[in-house]
Amino acid sequence: MSDDKNADPARHAEKMAKKKAARDKIMAKKVEEKGLLIVNTGKGKGKTSAAMGMAVRCIAHGMRVGIIQFIKGAMATGERDVFEKFPDLCTIKAMGEGFSWETQDKDRDRAAAQAAWQAAKEMMADPSYRMVILDELNIVLRYDDLDRDEVIRTLAEKRADLHVVVTGRNAPDALIEAADLVTEMELVKHPFRAGVKAQAGVEF
Repeated sequence: MSDDKNADPARHAEKMAKKKAARDKIMAKKVEEKGLLIVNTGKGKGKTSAAMGMAVRCIAHGMRVGIIQFIKGAMATGERDVFEKFPDLCTIKAMGEGFSWETQDKDRDRAAAQAAWQAAKEMMADPSYRMVILDELNIVLRYDDLDRDEVIRTLAEKRADLHVVVTGRNAPDALIEAADLVTEMELVKHPFRAGVKAQAGVEF
C-alpha cells in the first residue's frame, strides 16, 4: 500500500477543499480594477513575447491595443503581420532603426527615440486604447536617448484605466519602483550560445 497521502481520494478531496476555501477567502478581497504599469525586463528571452501575448488577450476581449516598437524597424516580424490583420483593435508602429551598434549614429538614434516617444504619448492620451505596449523602451532609456525622468513621470501619471507594458532589459530602478507588476526574465540557457541564429516563429 502506498504511503502517498494523495493516494487516498477522500483525504485528497478534503485537502483540496481546504485549499479552495482559503483561496476563495483571499480572492473575495481582490475587488479593485485599475490600469497597470507592467515591466518585463531581465537578460532572459520572452519579454516582448509576453507583452505580445497580452496584446492578443486584449484583441480577444474586443479591447484596443497600441504597440510602439522603439528598436525594431524595417525587419519583418510575425507579430506585426498578425496584428495588422486587426486594424480596428490594434495599431502597431515599428519606429526604431535597429540597435545602436547597427546605426552607429547617436543623433539618429535620439531622433528615432523622440519620434517613437511622441507617438507613444499620443496613444496613451487616446481614451480608445485599453493597453499600450512600449517595446524595448528600456533600451533607449539605458542609452539616454530620451529624458528618463520625463518618461517615468509620464508613465507614473498615465490614465487610471490604461494598462502600459514596458519591455527591454536593464529597466531603470525608478521605473521598477513606479510599476505595479515587474517580471524579470532569467537566462538559463539560450541556443544562440551554441551557434544557433534567431529563427522565425521563435525570435521574430
